[in-house]
Amino acid sequence: MSIFPDALPESRVPDSRDAPVLNWGIAGPGWIAERFIESVRAHTHQNLAAVGSRSAARAADFSAKHSVPASHGSYKELAQDPNVDIVYVATPHPHHFDVAMTAIESGKHVLIEKPMGITATEVAAIIKAADAHQVFAAEAMWTFFLPKFDVITQLLEAGALGELVTVAAEYGEYFEPDHRIFDQDLAGGPLLDLGTYPLAFVSRVMGAPDTVAAIGTQHPTGVNGQLSALLRFAGGGHGTVNTHLHNFTPTTALITGTEATLHIDGPFNMPGGFTLRHHDGRELRYDQAAGAHLEGLHFEAAAVARCIAQGLTQAPQRPLADTLMTLELADEIRRQIGVTLPETTTRK
Repeated sequence: MSIFPDALPESRVPDSRDAPVLNWGIAGPGWIAERFIESVRAHTHQNLAAVGSRSAARAADFSAKHSVPASHGSYKELAQDPNVDIVYVATPHPHHFDVAMTAIESGKHVLIEKPMGITATEVAAIIKAADAHQVFAAEAMWTFFLPKFDVITQLLEAGALGELVTVAAEYGEYFEPDHRIFDQDLAGGPLLDLGTYPLAFVSRVMGAPDTVAAIGTQHPTGVNGQLSALLRFAGGGHGTVNTHLHNFTPTTALITGTEATLHIDGPFNMPGGFTLRHHDGRELRYDQAAGAHLEGLHFEAAAVARCIAQGLTQAPQRPLADTLMTLELADEIRRQIGVTLPETTTRK
């Protein structure tokens, strides 16, 4: 039986400026690192202490452009910088594992861009290493750190939708032909880039599926161009996921229960609103200005700083078990549609 509320709960996410300050090292001076710096500087008091790259010149250029005090020509040097508390791993996907392990083995906390690794095997190894070195580790799945997702979590925990029967999410986007997403050597295709969002969302709400049925279509460049998956969960619930590289979609998400439906405005993975609608017509609206990385990435940085100050080694907003579950699901989808990944490390 649902407990449909008279009003939506308030978000429990504190002001990002109130978080304890960490000294951050940026591994990988690329597009997402720039967005992270912009958001953190606009909304927090976190300190950006250093940047590292495989290219000393690229690190130096990024350091000068973004006024980051120190630059390093290797990820090992960045990890060994005594002025760095935590490394934000923002390299291309196939390099997440080695860069994260280098930081962990140097005793640094890590926030690793999604996906944490390109396979569940990599994620499990990162989790094991972080535990052995007693450092914090989390996947930078920034969606789950947003205030709206705290409100959604409270609604789900309160049973406001009744028994959950269907969860659906999709994410399609257009990319220019020279984008890295078409590069097989960089684990191209939508699954590990766009697809992690709907996969993480559906599994966050429903748990691990007991049945997965996936189909895929190749892109002319050779990478997977589109995939869809139908998931079945214990108790009979269903999940549907679609992601592709062909064009922009609304990128919405839907949670349907026996009593109420929750529809998240697109793009569902970014700041914005949602509507909770009971089957009798009652409706509650969560309104938040639509935004993107500038308005949203700071929440994960602030949450990580609070976790570390409290002595936690993972983030409750994105538990490591959830990250591993998402990559296990991605592995099964890859297996079914015949997608292979590049060799990424000599550590295995």
